[in-house]
Amino acid sequence: MTHNDNLRHGNCFCGEVTFEIELPTLFCGHCHCSMCRKPHGAGFVTWTAVPPERFRIVSGEDHLRTYESSEHGRRQFCDQCGTQLFCFHEKPNGAAPDLIDITLASLSEPIDRSPEVHFHYDSKADWTIVNDDLPKLGGETGTEPLS
Repeated sequence: MTHNDNLRHGNCFCGEVTFEIELPTLFCGHCHCSMCRKPHGAGFVTWTAVPPERFRIVSGEDHLRTYESSEHGRRQFCDQCGTQLFCFHEKPNGAAPDLIDITLASLSEPIDRSPEVHFHYDSKADWTIVNDDLPKLGGETGTEPLS
């Protein structure tokens, strides 16, 4: 990864795991699925993503633990403070993921976009109130337009 003004830094809550990404990001969106909500204890989690070549663990890689959250995804978190940081979406053929999801709250500097969409909106917690006009997606994949 090159070092330039497009670098953004992040870390877990305790600071053991630090990382950096290089802009531009691929998207930014709120996810309402239970696999995102439950480990964060929130109504939704805001994610951004970059290709693997624009992502680097700076320190604390030995503190990262992986949880296979589904047949197509694995999540990484800090073994010291429990912060969930990354999500990797596995391809059916076993090839490396095209992108790495990163929790927006774990980044220390602003990225190149604001949240653009709600994923898995039809799975949202009943107590979550959403007061924006962003597109709301759902269905089996969580990315299908809702009427």
